[in-house]
Formats: sequence, structure tokens, C-alpha cells
Amino acid sequence: MTQKSHVKRLGLRLLAACAVLYPAIALSEASPPDVDDVDDAREHYEAREALRKGEVLPLEKIIEVVRKQFQGDIIEIEFERNDGKYVYEIEIIDPSGRVVEIEVDAKTAEILDSEDGD
Repeated sequence: MTQKSHVKRLGLRLLAACAVLYPAIALSEASPPDVDDVDDAREHYEAREALRKGEVLPLEKIIEVVRKQFQGDIIEIEFERNDGKYVYEIEIIDPSGRVVEIEVDAKTAEILDSEDGD
């Protein structure tokens, strides 16, 4: 075997090894999905399905009811199932800077509970 063909075969082997190893290395360095992102995706899917089935009111309606009773900026909304019913947990920063947590029945928009974060 000539030196030129030996170098060519070695180059092809290196190229093949890189093609095989690169995906494995790239996947091993990828970070796993963030648990919060997975939870958020589950909440969004669950909320969309419940709305489609008529089990909950649209979020816009829930926010409208909450804003009539609470002033401030909404900083977080979570969609959960508690004791067999869907609820929205809404956090608001009121004008005085306090965080208020509000639990709302997702089907009726009834305010179930509210508490200051203090």
C-alpha cells in the first residue's frame, strides 16, 4: 500500500469516526429539560383541553373578575387541579408593593381565597 492511499484511508476513518461520535457528544452535552418548563407545558395543555371541553372559563374572564376586586400587576398565574376542581392561582403585586395570592375557581370565576404574601 502506498503512503498516499494509507493517508487517504486514515483520513476516511477519521471522518467516519467524527460522523459517528459527534451526535453522541453533542447529545451528552445538551442540558435536560427544565422541570419548570415541563410543568408549564403540562399546565398549558391541561388548561387548553379543559377550556375546549367547557370545564373552565377563558383566562381573560378570570382576570376580568380578579381585577374588579384587586388592584396591581399580575406577576404569575398557575393552573392547577385542587380537590377535583380546576383553579387559577394568581399572584398580584398591589400598589403598596405587597404580593397577594388569589385562588379562583376556573369554572365559575369565584374567588376562593386570597392572602398577602407577608
